[in-house]
Amino acid sequence: MRPSGRSLDQLRAVSIETGVTCHAEGSCLIRIGRTHVLCTASVEDKPPPFLRNTGMGWVTAEYGMLPRATHTRGKREAAAGKQSGRTQEIQRLIGRSLRAVVDRQALGERQIVIDCDVIQADGGTRCAAITGGWVALRLATNQLLKKGVILSDPLLDHVAAVSCGIYAGQPVLDLDYDEDSAAGTDGNFVMTGARRLVEVQASAEGAPFSMADLSQLMALAEKGIADLVAAQKAALA
Repeated sequence: MRPSGRSLDQLRAVSIETGVTCHAEGSCLIRIGRTHVLCTASVEDKPPPFLRNTGMGWVTAEYGMLPRATHTRGKREAAAGKQSGRTQEIQRLIGRSLRAVVDRQALGERQIVIDCDVIQADGGTRCAAITGGWVALRLATNQLLKKGVILSDPLLDHVAAVSCGIYAGQPVLDLDYDEDSAAGTDGNFVMTGARRLVEVQASAEGAPFSMADLSQLMALAEKGIADLVAAQKAALA
């Protein structure tokens, strides 16, 4: 039995509220269980220096947690003067995941920055940031299309992410903190709407896991991604 009472292949409750800020070109608040992440997309009219005069654009991401997003207060990274390795790794993952479904030629010489700020954390924050970040990006590119700034849609597909792991000897979908902290195997799966893999991060926290275990986790992830893509579509309808 899972601590939450969910079935092995059941996501936590998912909601995506769009247009939650008045200044960003795209924004949403994604809630997956008790994990809440604010995602905003900001359009900049010039690309990073390494893409100047190439005709290509860029999508990148920044990620952070509010001090009391977790059980105990964490210090602001700005106060330390540098980002933690964990933060840098997560925001690179978010950027890679989103760029996987972007036609950068169609985007033109501009950059879209996706800011993902964790308001409350209960496991799966990086997955929620990717899933919500895509919605914010979709809203921003919709504005560019509507204004005629770009002529063709730069988004090739949806992208979403979900965690899966082995908890109490059973493969489970969408780990919350109670499960994540005790899981024997923990993984994050990033997939497109067409169920194409973008990235898989999986590690044994205890005993090594088998290829059969990985296949079970992949099947769970595929189901979870389908449900998350449906939630993205509903939020944008």
